[in-house]
Amino acid sequence: MPPLADATGELLEIRLLVHPQHAGLRLDHYLHLRIPRLSRSRIQQMIRSQVELGGGRLRPSARVRGGQEIVLLRPAPEEPDVPRRFAVVYRDEEVMAIDKPAGLPIHATARFHKNTLVALLRERFPQGRVPVPAHRLDRETSGLMLLGLTADAAIALKGAFRERRVRKRYLAIVRGAPPDEGRIDLPLGPDTHSGIRVRMEVVPAGGLPSCTRLRTLERRGDFALVEASPETGRQHQIRVHLAALGCPVVGDKLYSVAPSLWLEYIETGWSERLQRQLILPRHALHAHALTFPHPRSGAPTEISCPLPPDLQAFWDGIVDS
Repeated sequence: MPPLADATGELLEIRLLVHPQHAGLRLDHYLHLRIPRLSRSRIQQMIRSQVELGGGRLRPSARVRGGQEIVLLRPAPEEPDVPRRFAVVYRDEEVMAIDKPAGLPIHATARFHKNTLVALLRERFPQGRVPVPAHRLDRETSGLMLLGLTADAAIALKGAFRERRVRKRYLAIVRGAPPDEGRIDLPLGPDTHSGIRVRMEVVPAGGLPSCTRLRTLERRGDFALVEASPETGRQHQIRVHLAALGCPVVGDKLYSVAPSLWLEYIETGWSERLQRQLILPRHALHAHALTFPHPRSGAPTEISCPLPPDLQAFWDGIVDS
């Protein structure tokens, strides 16, 4: 039986290299180990609907071998729409900086394959070397991203981020009354209570050291515009730290009200109820400025970009009481 395609005929190729410790497992058991979100019955159905790259037919009961490459062809899923345009803020021979729009993921995930920044870069630079992202931003976070235009530049930029030689400044619109200025020093770790795998929390004992400098730029009504500069680079660090202060980022589904809102959003999508609770359909966090050592000269290089129109319009619409 040939591989099953979707309505467009598009297929995704997934390659898995069998580690020696998994040698001898049944193929369906091995795939369930590697792709636990799929049931065994779904995996068996998937195996029977396709063939290996080399032409040999796959059987669920076949035993896998160490070093063997398993190739799966799956129908390309229907992906959510994402913004597909981004502005280039800075460019020279080694470095490019873009203003990533909110809603655009960087790399492929279970939900996104074609609609990612990496895929868009391949489309935009079909003839030359594809720029390489030097760091990450959450999908809903907008703002500056650095990309290396040469292999050496990409390595140097990634090293600068890893060694904390890049100064990052974010703008966030928060609820509540943050301090005029301060330093948040709260260790973080995975949230073991909510059941949400991607959620982080303050972990007083055993958490990873996490520090964020904070400066309030302006206050309007029950909201404030703050500049946050992370000294460490933990997952969701700024959002967790601000929520821990009692000043969550507006629109934050994971940290602003209750974790259940995130699960509700995953289940139902954006709704009027979520609109009332969260106000904005994405969290109001923007990567505003970066200062980094240039890969060629080592000289400090600073770039910035303003709040995007959606956040600026929200801020301008707040009536100061």
